[in-house]
Amino acid sequence: MLTKRIIPCFDVLDGRVVKHVGFLNNRRDAGDPVALAQIYCDAGADELVLLDISASSEGRLATRKVVEEVAAKVNIPLTVGGGVSTVEDVRSLLLSGADKVSMNTGAFRNPRLIEESAHRFGEQCVVVAIDANLHAQMGTYEVMLQGGKVGTGSDAIAWAKRAAELGAGEILLTSFRQDGTRAGYDLELTSAIARAVNIPIIASGGAGAKEHFFDVLTEGMADAALAASVFHFAETSVRDVKSYLRERGVPVRWVE
Repeated sequence: MLTKRIIPCFDVLDGRVVKHVGFLNNRRDAGDPVALAQIYCDAGADELVLLDISASSEGRLATRKVVEEVAAKVNIPLTVGGGVSTVEDVRSLLLSGADKVSMNTGAFRNPRLIEESAHRFGEQCVVVAIDANLHAQMGTYEVMLQGGKVGTGSDAIAWAKRAAELGAGEILLTSFRQDGTRAGYDLELTSAIARAVNIPIIASGGAGAKEHFFDVLTEGMADAALAASVFHFAETSVRDVKSYLRERGVPVRWVE
C-alpha cells in the first residue's frame, strides 16, 4: 500500500512566507522560507510546496532566487508554482531546483501547457493546481483563477478530468470555502475528484487539527494532505500528525 503524504505549504510574498484566510488580503507573517524548509525537512515532511502567490496577478514567474535557496536546503521533493504560463517557465523552475511545477491559471487558459510540459519533462513533474468554490447557481464546484479572485463558470470535476487526460501527474486541489478556516478539508469536493481521476490528489484548504488529516486521507480519498497555518504557527507538527495517522492505521513514511 502506498504511503500517504503530509506536505507543508509556503505561500510566499515578497520573500516571506505568509498565510491568507480564504484567499483574502488579511495575512500573517509566518517566517523565512529557507529556515522553515529546513525545519520541515528535519521533521519528516514528505514534500514541500512553494507558491509565489502574487506572481500570476503580477504577470511574472515565481522568484527563482527563493526557489534556489529553498531547494539547496532540502532533500525531499519540492513543488513550485506561481505565474507559470509557458513550457519555458516550467523549464526555468526545474533548473532552479524544483522537482515538480504547479500550474493553475496558465494551464486553465492554455491546456496545451499541460500536455507539452508532460511530454517534455515527464508527467511526474506536472502538478495542476485547481482552486474551486461551491457555486450555488451552478450546483457544483467552480474553477477559480488568480488566487480565487476570478470565476470561470467551469466545473472543477470536469477540469480535473481533462487535466489528467492531458498528462498531469498530480492535482493540487484547494477548496475556496474551506481555505484558512481550520474547520477541516472539503471532503465532498476531494472525494468527488479522487473518484473522477486516476492520478494522485493533494488536498488543500481547511486543516486545523490532526483529525482533519485523517478524515481527508480516508473518507476524502486524498493521496496527500497539504497544510500551512496549522504547521507554521505550531498548532501541531508534521511528526504529531504522522504519529496520529500511524496509530489509526494510515500508512505514512516515518522518520526517527
